[in-house]
Amino acid sequence: MTVYNLGSINIDHVYRVPHIPAPGETLAASAHATGLGGKGANQSVAVARAGARAVHVGAVGVEGGPWVEHLQGFGVETRVAEVEEATGHANICVDKAGENMIVIFPGANLKQSLTHLETALADAQEGDFLLLQNETNLGREAAGLARAKGMRVVYSAAPFSVEAVQEMLPDTDLLVMNEVEAAQLQSALGNFALPDRLITRGAKGVIWLGPEEISLPAFAVTPVDTTGAGDCFIGTFVAGLDQGLDLPKALRLGQAASAIQVTRPGTADAIPTRAETDAFLDRQEAK
Repeated sequence: MTVYNLGSINIDHVYRVPHIPAPGETLAASAHATGLGGKGANQSVAVARAGARAVHVGAVGVEGGPWVEHLQGFGVETRVAEVEEATGHANICVDKAGENMIVIFPGANLKQSLTHLETALADAQEGDFLLLQNETNLGREAAGLARAKGMRVVYSAAPFSVEAVQEMLPDTDLLVMNEVEAAQLQSALGNFALPDRLITRGAKGVIWLGPEEISLPAFAVTPVDTTGAGDCFIGTFVAGLDQGLDLPKALRLGQAASAIQVTRPGTADAIPTRAETDAFLDRQEAK
């Protein structure tokens, strides 16, 4: 099977800072690095690194070609249009504890065309997955196309907006949020009927809310950079499902990959291979 992803492609500028800057504060960074990012690209890399077939659908500006090639270097198949807008980028401050603050310029990510999207999904089959986030346009249209083909739609509701979630709910099979976003949605919608939900809780683990409820603690690691950890988890988790793992094993696979990822600097470049993730799980089971 295949995991398709209508997702963002960003150029990440990462700054190591002594602490997250306060309003009006100017800080000198101790280090700077540039890398591939965007919630969409991160998830696609995680899918591919976990051993599943990943097809990334997106858009970049004229300067984005090398970053598309970088995405392909991870084993991701790309169906990416070049548009008349700057490639999306993010400025990321990371403190000594690995916490981050991020400012995103969406750029080309919001210039997806329906024609390109329809062409990119033309060969999708029943049972394939479609990953979506809130960093591109045409999310609702993509979900509708996917549902018509019998695909399974996994929607990461970030950056979070209650209105965006309400728009996406009719065509969503799995809704992914962090615990703050889940609380905000509960406050806004009350007992409104929701699809299966996956709640990420950082160092506290994850909760699956569906016909059954599953709560799993996180693996204990010392983080270096938590940027993109949720994307790594989701992409790896969906790859596990696509490969036939049962729900608890797919969740644990995603948790293991993200546990490794946060011990490394960077986002997409920090995502582990399947072999690394399996070895990590073997070590945990041996304890």
